[in-house]
Amino acid sequence: MSTSQDKDITPTAAHFEAEQDQDQEQDVTNVTSSPSQTPPITDTAPTTTSQGMQVIEDEHPEFITADSDLTTDLPEDIDVIDLIHLKIRSLEELNLYRFKELTQLCLRQNLIESISEVEVLPHDKITDLDFYDNRIKHISSNVNYLTNLKNLDLSFNKIKNIKNIDKLINLENLYFVQNKISKIENLSTLKNLKNLELGGNRLQELEKDAFVGLENLQEIWLGKNAIPKLVNLSPLKNLKILSIQANRLKKIEGLEELTNLEELYVSNNFISKLEGLENNKKLTILDITANKITKIENISHLKQLTDLWASFNKIDQSFQSLGEEMTDLPVFETIYLEGNPIQLQNETSYRRKLILTLGPSLQKIDATFIRG
Repeated sequence: MSTSQDKDITPTAAHFEAEQDQDQEQDVTNVTSSPSQTPPITDTAPTTTSQGMQVIEDEHPEFITADSDLTTDLPEDIDVIDLIHLKIRSLEELNLYRFKELTQLCLRQNLIESISEVEVLPHDKITDLDFYDNRIKHISSNVNYLTNLKNLDLSFNKIKNIKNIDKLINLENLYFVQNKISKIENLSTLKNLKNLELGGNRLQELEKDAFVGLENLQEIWLGKNAIPKLVNLSPLKNLKILSIQANRLKKIEGLEELTNLEELYVSNNFISKLEGLENNKKLTILDITANKITKIENISHLKQLTDLWASFNKIDQSFQSLGEEMTDLPVFETIYLEGNPIQLQNETSYRRKLILTLGPSLQKIDATFIRG
């Protein structure tokens, strides 16, 4: 089952580049009729309205599929239903109550506004529910009946409030990408949650109790919001990935208790100094692309670091200074520094100097491998 967790993390791009403007106007007849079923051309003459407009009568209305017809031929013991990009408006007309063994329901890219009908789904069976890219404004209280859900995707909708999911205690992956959410709330009971995606919303702060109860969370994606400061992250003891790209951060801070953090993405912010990573000794990937950093410093203790993505900053230190900071990183492999003064002012010697400075483990400079 496809979810919003398909990620394309690159040094020069924010976490999610998913485009909202997918083609919603696919003709439903493409799904319900093959070329061999195409109706023959007739010589029916058009009629004329009182306004002088010509109207050609549809000789084959049976080829326009109603929502109710989409599930008619499905066996009642089916366990997975995928109805994608079919202009579905009504859950009720799908007669979902028939499917007592259903474990996965995917209704991506439709026109659904209400999800109250989920109450008819088998509460003890359903584990995956996907409403990515619909027109949902409100999370129905009936969602709380589905207590065995592990994956819930409500990305690319019009949701303003996180609510009515507090009883989903088995939930592991929760996706709210590209909605209208302004506050992280009502998640404290989701003890098994591992992945939370809130990119592309309207978050302007991380409230004091935002992450209380989420001790088992491993990944959080907060890109493309308006968060000014990293605070109140201390409950996230087991967090491995923190992505907060394209926000309003001015400083790397508040990470002291995230001792299990492995990947940090803070590109496209307003950070001026590389600091605040004293306790994050498990970091393997550090993305600081497109900030205002002038010097690579305070990372010599990150002995597990493999990747540093620092393109398009203001880094203007000497190669000697860079080497003194990084030469003792034993597994370091990849560095991105393009678009910095250190690269722009040394275009002919830049790569050679980095190879000599950063040691034998270096494999890639600015997306180009240096060794076979």
